[in-house]
Amino acid sequence: MISIVIPAFNEENAIADTVATLRSRLDAAGITGAEVVVVDDGSSDRTGERAVGAGARVLRNLENLGYGFSLKRGITEAANDTIVISDADGTYPIDRIPDLLSRYREGWDMVVGARTGSHYRESAIKAPLRRLLQGLVEFTAGRSIPDPNSGLRVFSRKTIMPFFPHLSDRFSFTTSSTLGYMLKKKTVLYVPIDYHKRIGSSKVRLVRDSLRTLQYIVSAIAYYNPLKLFILLAGILAAFGVGGFIAAALGAGEAAISGGMVAVVAAVLVFAIGLLAEQINQISLKE
Repeated sequence: MISIVIPAFNEENAIADTVATLRSRLDAAGITGAEVVVVDDGSSDRTGERAVGAGARVLRNLENLGYGFSLKRGITEAANDTIVISDADGTYPIDRIPDLLSRYREGWDMVVGARTGSHYRESAIKAPLRRLLQGLVEFTAGRSIPDPNSGLRVFSRKTIMPFFPHLSDRFSFTTSSTLGYMLKKKTVLYVPIDYHKRIGSSKVRLVRDSLRTLQYIVSAIAYYNPLKLFILLAGILAAFGVGGFIAAALGAGEAAISGGMVAVVAAVLVFAIGLLAEQINQISLKE
């Protein structure tokens, strides 16, 4: 038995079709008795009403509390342990959910649909920002990650709930859950999927939500693997130090030498603090 959790905010034009298509595809795949939970996140339109009409169980937030908060609520109140999350706007290929469930049953802790296609690449502004955030997530996790913030995922309710205090209540929920699983040595499989054009307008605010995602990436490093953050800072300081020595060799004078020495000493101190933070982190995780 599975529960599909769909957060929705002002998606009256898409939600009924999403729920109906989902049920149809699951029935065709022989997956019966699935629970569809729509979390109406303070919508000002008929999203909740239309979801109920399509046969979904609807949970209502009295105000808009965020994508991640809505997912947490839906997952917490779901009737089954196997959870699928998806979006209400028609962007994710619902017909691929049976494929993801099949791979999940192989024993993976999380199976993620990795988005492909022109609608995922989208604008010339979003693409480089997405690549930057992907690079930071890959640095943090120490592995290749095709799509850190895909919203089509399968996982266990019991496994993900202990991560909730460290997962974002906003759009960074998926990115922070990716990092949480990987940094705690949970297995994550990526399956390529097509990504469709959304129905209606996007609720994502590019700069604001990118900064929030960056915040949660830094928080995840500090919580799960603090040494990595200090290594990065120490590396930057060491590079400044080397730059100062090179400048001094090229005739920049004593100021460059002094600056280089300060930067190198600071790099050593930051690295030492990182070692201490890592030891404290390991002790706290064992308790």
